[in-house]
Amino acid sequence: MSLPEPSRRDTRLDQYVDAYAERTHGLQVSAVRALFAVANRPEVVSLAGGMPNITDLPREALGQAMERLVRERGVQAMQYGSGQGEPFMREQITEVMALEAIHAHADDIVVTCGSQQALDLVTRVFINPGDVILTEGPSYVGALGTFHAYQAKVVHVAMDDEGIIPQALEQAIVSLRAAGQQVKFLYTIPNFQNPTGVTQPVARRKELLDVAQRHRLLIIEDNPYGLLTIEGAPMPALRSMDADNVIYLGSFSKTFAPGFRIGWVLAPHAVREKLVLTQEAATLAPPVFSQFAISTYLAEFDWKGQIDTFRAMYAERRDAMLAGLAEYMPEGSTWTTPNGGFFVWVTLPEGIDSHAMLPRAVTARVAYTPGTAFYSDGLGSRNMRLSYCFPPPERILEGTKRLGEVIAAELEMNRTFGIAAGEHRHNDLQTGPAPDIS
Repeated sequence: MSLPEPSRRDTRLDQYVDAYAERTHGLQVSAVRALFAVANRPEVVSLAGGMPNITDLPREALGQAMERLVRERGVQAMQYGSGQGEPFMREQITEVMALEAIHAHADDIVVTCGSQQALDLVTRVFINPGDVILTEGPSYVGALGTFHAYQAKVVHVAMDDEGIIPQALEQAIVSLRAAGQQVKFLYTIPNFQNPTGVTQPVARRKELLDVAQRHRLLIIEDNPYGLLTIEGAPMPALRSMDADNVIYLGSFSKTFAPGFRIGWVLAPHAVREKLVLTQEAATLAPPVFSQFAISTYLAEFDWKGQIDTFRAMYAERRDAMLAGLAEYMPEGSTWTTPNGGFFVWVTLPEGIDSHAMLPRAVTARVAYTPGTAFYSDGLGSRNMRLSYCFPPPERILEGTKRLGEVIAAELEMNRTFGIAAGEHRHNDLQTGPAPDIS
C-alpha cells in the first residue's frame, strides 16, 4: 500500500528538520500536556493518571534489603548483564505467570525495561511501514503511540462488555486481507482493559483464539493488571491456552513498583531470538540492578500477600469511584464496572465533548483523560477515562462531584446556545495524554 504524505509539524527554526527520518512523523505530541502540568497541582483532583499507589509497600524493610544487596552483591548487581535478562530473574518470572495458568520455560523469556519496551521491541521486529495492527477500540494510548511511531496502520475492532467481538475481528481480518493489506497482529489487553476496564471471559478468549488460529493471526497479549482482581481468582491468560500463537507481555510495575522498570516478553523460541538481538541493539541489556532488586523482593518478601493488599486497596477506591459516579453523574451518563485494574470508562450524555470540556474541568480542579486519546481515528469524543488507582477514596468522591458539576454546566450551556448533539467531533490524531498519564 502507499502511505499518505506525512504532514510536517516541524519548524524551520529547527536546523535538522530535513534530516529526520520519516518515522519521526509518527511521534505524537500531546495537545493537553500543558493542562496536565496544571492538573498536578495539589488542589486539583486528578482522575487522569494510571499511576499505581505504592504507599503500602514495606519500604523500610525494602530499604534494608537493598542496602544488603549493594553491600553483599553489589559487584554483580551493578555490572553489565545479559541481553535476555538474568537467568534467576527469568526463572522467577515463570513462577509469577503460573498464577495465570501459564506454563513456560525461562529460556523463552526476554526481560525488558518495562512492558512498554517489550511492546516496542515486538513492534520493531514485526512491523514494516504500512502494515496493519488490529486493536480494541478504544485501546491503550501508549501502544497507539508505539504503533504510529513505526508507521503502522491501526484498525480498531469493535468491543462489547466482554471485550473484542469475535465476529468483528474475523470480518476485519478478511476484509483487510482482501484489500491487499498486511495484517500482522492483534494487540489486546484481556484483563481490566486500559481504558475501559472490561475483561474477556474465558469463553470469549477461546473464541478469539479460534478466529486467530483459523486466520493465522498472531496475538500480542498485554497483561499488566491481571493479578489485580477485586473479586475471584486471576483469569487464565490467552497464552495459557495457545503457546504457539500468543506473545505475552508482563510487568512488575503494577504488582510491585514502576520505578524499577522491569517487564518481560514470553515468546515462541524463534521470535525470542530476534527480540534478544533487538534488545541488545537498543540497550545492550535490561537494567541489571533492578533485576537483582526485584529478585530479592520475590525471594525474601511475601509478594503474593502484598498483591492481596493492593487488591483490597484498589477495591475500596473502585467502590468509591462507582459510588461517586452513581451520585453525581447527570442523566444520560453510563460507565463500566471493572472487576480489577485501574480504570472506569465513562460515556457522556449526547452533545458533550470530553476533549473540549477538559480546560473547564481543570479550571474546576478536576482532571480526566479524554476518550479521543484512545482511538487512532478521531472517535471517543463522548468518552473519558477515569482512574481510581492513585487518589484516596475521599478525593475520588470529591473529584466525581466536581466532574458532575462540570458536565451539568456543559449541558446547560448546550441548551442555552442550542448546540446540537453530536456536533463536537475531534479528528486531530496528534491529540492524546502525556506519557505520565498513560
